[in-house]
Amino acid sequence: MPSETNVLGDSVEYVLTSALRAASDQDPVYVVGPTPAIVEALVTRAIDVDDSPPVRVLATEELLKSATDDFLVASNASDLLASGALDLRIVDDPPDNSLVVTESSIVAVVTVGDRAAGLSTQDDGLVDTAADTYAEQFAAAREFSLRTPALSDVRTSLEQDLGADIREEFDAVLAALETVQDGRAELDEVTISLLVAARNEVLLYDISKWGEDVGIASKATFSRTKTKLEERGLLKTEKVPIDVGRPRLRLSLADDRLREADVADLAAVARDLLD
Repeated sequence: MPSETNVLGDSVEYVLTSALRAASDQDPVYVVGPTPAIVEALVTRAIDVDDSPPVRVLATEELLKSATDDFLVASNASDLLASGALDLRIVDDPPDNSLVVTESSIVAVVTVGDRAAGLSTQDDGLVDTAADTYAEQFAAAREFSLRTPALSDVRTSLEQDLGADIREEFDAVLAALETVQDGRAELDEVTISLLVAARNEVLLYDISKWGEDVGIASKATFSRTKTKLEERGLLKTEKVPIDVGRPRLRLSLADDRLREADVADLAAVARDLLD
């Protein structure tokens, strides 16, 4: 088959989605030498568990750690790993270009600023060689260990332990974060959990026990983050007596701007206060 070159789209997500849709749903697709933006787009938007082929990523350990430092990326990746739709492996010397290798094409993902294009070749000999090469590299590569809990497990356990309303608000804040990360103060998963808990006046013990049980962070991390947010004026606590033992702390929002904000705006207001 003759070689041909095409510009597939103007965003990383579009390029990846186009490449995956054109591939067979049986043969694996190799994503080699991705950027963090490519990993993020893969795990949060491009891979459809029901329709996409299995995706095998080959990247440096440093790159994978950087890409999965974000909770949304890491928790979505954990879901995909559990389903078998994604596999992450470590290589020390990936190619200079980010490649998507399917059974019928090689797509070089080219990014310039906030735009991206996919330059594709369907040359049979080149595609076969690339597929064989990266299949061998993948088989020999080390697995990347991801400790972040799967987002589906986080949502299920949050609803079971603290209620459907809190789970819905947690989801709303996460969805809003996808559009407000712009270089200002970032909110991690512990901060998000505490803000939603405070909005619903949940006990610190209950939210921190849930977070430790599901694998988000230890009770000590929740306590330290609570103290930081309290010192910055975002949260306040009230002692609640219990039958046996020390009183527990009920969380609530300390700033009127947080109390008056819609849940979809909670993240943006909190980031403004933390800047």
